[in-house]
Amino acid sequence: MATEEPLSPGGVSRRPTGRAPVMAGGMTALGERATWIAGLVLSLSAFTDWYAGSGSVGPTIGVIGWHTGTLGKLVFFIGLAVVALVALREAGIELPPTVPDSLVVIALGSLSTIFVMIRLISIPDEFLPASGRGIGIWISLLASLAVIGAGLLRASEEL
Repeated sequence: MATEEPLSPGGVSRRPTGRAPVMAGGMTALGERATWIAGLVLSLSAFTDWYAGSGSVGPTIGVIGWHTGTLGKLVFFIGLAVVALVALREAGIELPPTVPDSLVVIALGSLSTIFVMIRLISIPDEFLPASGRGIGIWISLLASLAVIGAGLLRASEEL
């Protein structure tokens, strides 16, 4: 029984080399994965402390984003919409071709960035003992910017 030569007569190997190419669709695409993660972090950041502080006596008070009013709730639902958009695309349901997914992701990220910036600049008076900004509002801001970046990454993958 003869063994097969690893090199063909022309000097080129017939064995497959390198990694398999990354497919444009599915969760293997970097833009899809970044969108999913950024949307999940954005929706979970609504349950972290956006404002923190303490009075003269007593424990430290923290106010989560959900309790800051309508804007905190909208940030949660925008993050949920981003995750749902990725899940629906994975399930085979896509938006019409005239509305690219990346444009919707960028618009949702921009909207959530505006909402977080409003809460970052304007602290409601009803949270006065907790007049400082907590770590959660910064996480929300970074997650909103990450959603925009993921949308731009998806747009570059579509080209």
